[in-house]
Amino acid sequence: MIAADTLSQIAQRAAQGALGEATLATLKQAWPELRFTLCSDDDMPARMKPALSEERFNLYLIGGSEHCLSLTDDPERAIGVVLAQVDEE
Repeated sequence: MIAADTLSQIAQRAAQGALGEATLATLKQAWPELRFTLCSDDDMPARMKPALSEERFNLYLIGGSEHCLSLTDDPERAIGVVLAQVDEE
């Protein structure tokens, strides 16, 4: 489960620096129980709404039910976060 305040804290931490491997390492260190991955927001399915939106990135939830990772909109089932960078155009 990922609480709304935890997601907000993750967004605040991610917004502090350049989006990249160093940011992922910082997030993994702060929340070792969660999984984190980085991609372009263009790679996310159009039908999936972000759990949290910021100017430079969107956060999506990763679910892990039945031993298979997938995107979820249910924070109760969430075991991680996708940090999806929004292209500046």
